[in-house]
Amino acid sequence: MSDPNAKYQSPLTSRYASPEMAANFSNNKRFGTWRRLWYNLAVAEQQLGLPGITDEALEQMKSNFDNIDYEIANAEEKRRRHDVMAHVHTYGVAAPAAAGIIHLGATSCFVTDNADLIIFRDAMDMLIKKLACVIDDLSAFAAKYRDLPTLGFTHFQPAQLTTVGKRATLWIQELLWDLRNMERARNDLGFRGVKGTTGTQASFLALFNGDHDKVEELDALVTKLSGFEHCYPVCGQTYSRKIDIDFLSPLASFGATAHRIATDIRLLANLKEIEEPFEKDQIGSSAMAYKRNPMRSERICSLSRHLMVLIGDALQTASVQWLERTLDDSANRRISVPEACLTADIVLTTLQNVVEGLVVYPQVIKKRIRGELPFMATENFIMAMVKKGGDRQECHEQIRVLSHQAAAVVKQEGGDNDLIERVRNTEYFAPIKDELDELLDPATFIGRAPQQVDKFIKDFVTPALAPYADVLAAKKPAELSV
Repeated sequence: MSDPNAKYQSPLTSRYASPEMAANFSNNKRFGTWRRLWYNLAVAEQQLGLPGITDEALEQMKSNFDNIDYEIANAEEKRRRHDVMAHVHTYGVAAPAAAGIIHLGATSCFVTDNADLIIFRDAMDMLIKKLACVIDDLSAFAAKYRDLPTLGFTHFQPAQLTTVGKRATLWIQELLWDLRNMERARNDLGFRGVKGTTGTQASFLALFNGDHDKVEELDALVTKLSGFEHCYPVCGQTYSRKIDIDFLSPLASFGATAHRIATDIRLLANLKEIEEPFEKDQIGSSAMAYKRNPMRSERICSLSRHLMVLIGDALQTASVQWLERTLDDSANRRISVPEACLTADIVLTTLQNVVEGLVVYPQVIKKRIRGELPFMATENFIMAMVKKGGDRQECHEQIRVLSHQAAAVVKQEGGDNDLIERVRNTEYFAPIKDELDELLDPATFIGRAPQQVDKFIKDFVTPALAPYADVLAAKKPAELSV
């Protein structure tokens, strides 16, 4: 037995991916799907009256979907240099009564392309369910912290207050768009169908002695047996590789969303306001024992960059498919599309793990607000003074001078913002001295943020997640392999 550690293994499967997504792109899934397609074709051909397809042949085919002898298949492929014909032969060995009718009238792309579409659809189903779980968890987080004031940032510079929950809705909204895009891509997937070598269905027309209606019935029946509502009306030898663009686009777009969310969490971790989960025995640094690095969020960013660029492979491949087809798509697609699905799967699992365990530090958040709010509250001071009969321009000048003095303490001396004490101790502001605490209440600076959270969840999140009620009810905590 060869040592798996003696050769390169993709970290996507050996280190990160979930077992179900890795299995979806396995040889067992791929070649087992080929066999199911050959069976569906044979069932439909028999049903439409083609002679020579016996019940015994169909029974043997059905009984050997997953009984794949890889030694025979590998030996045949090495000899014939053709993977499809190698598996036609291998299937015939397992189902001898069907050996003469397996792949009858079909071209290689009947199994390769149709199997890809089935595998892609199953992959997207997995991703959509995981995305629904992430949105659900993040929505619970947003609801919990709907009214916890926090300093907002524009240009990563202090800005007006928002709430921790409202900020989370910005992430959720983009994830809802990703959910919509993935659902569209999944539901738009069709079946290549039974189209023959260059898409003309000539071989099947010959099999049915020129009966065009029977050929159309065959196409529709195999499509239905394979679990699709529709097949693409026309194609060359392959389905259009533009379909791969449509499939990968929402995954690349999700990669951008995930990168943005994880980056925000990394920035907030630096501010010590929010942290991703950190396990009891986890080590942040081999040298700096005190460190709590946001390694999960960093992983999300790292893998999301890979996910975002894979769409480039699909774009370039689709653009160079000559006439009815070329074969320079095959090797590229074997890598790019599975990797996109595996990477999206890993990012979703990691993101769910992060969201489930997000830790908020309200006291740190309050301290940062206290350091910046006095400057933001100066307009409130001016308005309050005017209500007491003060002159707006004179008040503005008083505030300007005191603000600059307080800023100098913060920036030049490294001290705390003492603007409020300066205001308290300035006789000019005596008329509003008893109102300062009320004017500085952070809750008065967050506008409609809590109400926006409530309305957003009610009107947008809840309806979007309604189709996944069973998935969410059975949801389990996300587990990372490493």
